[in-house]
Amino acid sequence: MPMISLPRRGFLGLASAGIATLAAPSHGAGLGLGFTHDVASGEPSATSVLVWTRYVGRSGPVRLTVEVSELPDFARVAGGGTVAASAERDHTAKLVVDGLTPGRWYFYRFVAPDGNVSPTGRTRTLPVGETAQFNLGIFSCSNLPFGFFNAYGHAAARDDLDLALHLGDYLYEYRRGTYPLAAVAGRQVEPASETVHLADYRARYAAYRRDPDLRALHRRLPMIAMWDDHESANDSWEGGAENHDPATEGPWQARKAAAVRAYREWMPVSDSDWAEYRIGDLAVLFRPEERLDARTRQVDLAAAIGNGADLAAALKTFRDGPWQDPAHTLFGPAQERWFADRMRAAARETRWQVLAQQVNMGITHMPPAALDWLPPGGGDRARDFIRAGIAAGAIGLPFNMDSWNGYPAARSRVLRNGLDADANLVVLSGDSHNAWAFDLAEQGVAAGVEFGGHSVTSPGFEAELGGADPLAVARGLVGASPELKWAETSRRGYMTVRLTQDRADAEWLFLDTVLKPSRTIAARHAAGVARGARRLTS
Repeated sequence: MPMISLPRRGFLGLASAGIATLAAPSHGAGLGLGFTHDVASGEPSATSVLVWTRYVGRSGPVRLTVEVSELPDFARVAGGGTVAASAERDHTAKLVVDGLTPGRWYFYRFVAPDGNVSPTGRTRTLPVGETAQFNLGIFSCSNLPFGFFNAYGHAAARDDLDLALHLGDYLYEYRRGTYPLAAVAGRQVEPASETVHLADYRARYAAYRRDPDLRALHRRLPMIAMWDDHESANDSWEGGAENHDPATEGPWQARKAAAVRAYREWMPVSDSDWAEYRIGDLAVLFRPEERLDARTRQVDLAAAIGNGADLAAALKTFRDGPWQDPAHTLFGPAQERWFADRMRAAARETRWQVLAQQVNMGITHMPPAALDWLPPGGGDRARDFIRAGIAAGAIGLPFNMDSWNGYPAARSRVLRNGLDADANLVVLSGDSHNAWAFDLAEQGVAAGVEFGGHSVTSPGFEAELGGADPLAVARGLVGASPELKWAETSRRGYMTVRLTQDRADAEWLFLDTVLKPSRTIAARHAAGVARGARRLTS
């Protein structure tokens, strides 16, 4: 959520009361021997794709055969290989199948030595050469106890998506009864404790991957995924996290290593920290790492405000000092150099340059009238949050220091690299739980656009602000934030982006509920950019 570097443990209690009486879902099998968690694919190139499954044998490692075919009956196999599923990797198995034809849909499956066959998945390779259109489905922030993954199920039922992007917070680390205080019936997670050790993270992935809608999405589409903070711990950075206490939970580096290992075991991902994906002559999609490798610690606006009498002076000192520190980084120097070099090449060779990453880049300010959002009895913490945000906004400071807003020098370098490359930059983001459309500017020059995706289930401003009118919240944020052109702060769902030779168009889809299974779209919103405009044109 977009907060001022305040610990979330206290704020989170504002959400979730009174939703524990709903009907339980049917999760399917997912346990025992054999293929326990379906199949998945990811990180496609023009000639290859990574495929994943989990298989538990009766004893020892099991060598599985992978078959890839353009035909659903596998009458003609186009590629494959063998891979072992072993206890060392929690019985997960993944293989990169290469030698495939560009721009093709394929079916894939795993076959065990005893003839047991996995469910059949569908995947595709990326196109080469002239490409008229490519469609992305974009997801983030899927907290299972908050509700049903209806967004995944809706997207899996479509026939017009080419690739799924998951921008982080695929799962959440909290113990039961923390976030949320009470789970939707049948949506409890395992283990009951917070995920700290390798066995904890493995068990949490196993619980999430039993969800039928998530399984359907993985089975239907290849995915490019990246972690954000909750795959390890809230507000994580290279050396720690808000939700990690070394005194009771051990060294951060041990927890981080466990989180990374479990993620790479359970997700259809490679071990590369950052990568790019070429979609013909249409786009290059960049997948960065901006949480665990080189991210410096978030600046602490709450500490800067302190308890001193001169709030304005404290904020100005913070604004002109720590906040603008050029050494403050999300990417780190090596990744910044890689991104700048590859951006230049991509801008020469493709129509669009897409930075698919975790946190908002557009600048958001708290409006002076924000206290009017709160209904009577809205809560002291919500009022304190808004008051601090108003004070920060009065001198030009944003209110979410865990996003690019807290790293202005690093943000400036990224946007300047795009301008220097003459790029058509489209930034995709998640994390905030809310939906946004931004014009991005660097020193007053239009530098690109950002489509910020809302969450699959995690609550947004509607929970944090105690029932505030979402229309008033959106109007206030847009009015106080020159880069922000549209916002929706109360609904859950997913986003799509359609890339064509001359336009990039986003659509936000809002499901009617997450409190029960549903495929009903209650509302939609669209925005887009014409190539060369570098600002929203619709």
